[in-house]
Amino acid sequence: MQPNLKKHQATRRITFLSAAVNILLGVAKILVGWIVGSAALVADGIHSFSDLVTDGFVLAASHYGHQGPDHDHHYGHGRIETLATLFLGSVLIFVAGGIAWSSLQRLFSAAVIPPPGAWAILLTALALLSKEWLFHLTLRVARRIGSKMLEANAWHHRSDVLSTGVVMVALVGSQFGATWIDTVAAVIVGLMVGKVGWDLLWESGRELVDTALPVATQEAMRQVAKSVSGVEGIHDLRTRQSAGHTMLDLHVVVSPRISVSEGHEIGNEVSRRLRNAFPALTDLTFHIDPEDDAGEGDPSRFPGLPLRPEVEAALARRWTALDVWPEIREMELHYLEGAVTVVICLDEQSSFDSDAVIRRLEACARDIDWLSHVEVRRLAGAPYVPATG
Repeated sequence: MQPNLKKHQATRRITFLSAAVNILLGVAKILVGWIVGSAALVADGIHSFSDLVTDGFVLAASHYGHQGPDHDHHYGHGRIETLATLFLGSVLIFVAGGIAWSSLQRLFSAAVIPPPGAWAILLTALALLSKEWLFHLTLRVARRIGSKMLEANAWHHRSDVLSTGVVMVALVGSQFGATWIDTVAAVIVGLMVGKVGWDLLWESGRELVDTALPVATQEAMRQVAKSVSGVEGIHDLRTRQSAGHTMLDLHVVVSPRISVSEGHEIGNEVSRRLRNAFPALTDLTFHIDPEDDAGEGDPSRFPGLPLRPEVEAALARRWTALDVWPEIREMELHYLEGAVTVVICLDEQSSFDSDAVIRRLEACARDIDWLSHVEVRRLAGAPYVPATG
């Protein structure tokens, strides 16, 4: 079985278990709270149902993460989950406000709150133990499969333990006559529900505006990329997130005189090491640079240099009359520092002096403003044939 499929199935199993526990606890708390007249217990029951939202997000993230992009969603479906998170976070804040408002009205109206009784206290104790058990079980599965998302959900269970503890104190206080504690506890639980909603809104909002990863994480990525042999620098590193996944763009600076294929393979190795070091990285785009042009802006917005057909045509008009022309095998072009360096490859048997050839060629092309300089090297092979067109 593939590792991603195993991880997906393990996540589904533990999350369905979590959802089942939250449904049972939510129904039991609301019913018992309504029967005994405990606003705090009813509020905690609503809190248990709000945990289903988080469980749903975990299931959705696992589902969409398991699926690949399709023909009209090239970057996957993560933004759908983000939009749903915004909506559900807003609903949770609305529910939290309703809980707090009704509880405060109850407090100021001096309504009589009867003692909750032993069954309500026993149910709350059972809920507290259940959520603590769920926390340890979920955390163990998360660490076994290496899921940060599931680990976060485990800690959410631990926060539920704390809120249920608040309700326990309220119920015990009400049982001994301090009925106002129940109302205060209901307000506190309402605020906890509101915080869950706010956190969902905040995190999903950050995703929608493409907030970058923390600076420390970006620097760690930069160091991993720079550790690859042949990498001379990294710049324009950009990150963003979607549904727990990370997307990365970066420019990799390599030696200007290596082959295109070597430069590309260096970039491939950078990609491999980054993916191994950062498992959440699902989309990576690298650009190979022959020089560090950080801070110079998008080159497509500025006038460019002539490409090979135009370069060869311009040089041919100036050099074909020279006696060295027939012995030119190849012509290499290097686009560096805003100009073109031309490397002339002469036949190795040529009797021409390299320095003299350079002086003559540069003298004949002195009027070309994009020409940086001419270099000569010698190769064995057939004479050079310039491109046509």
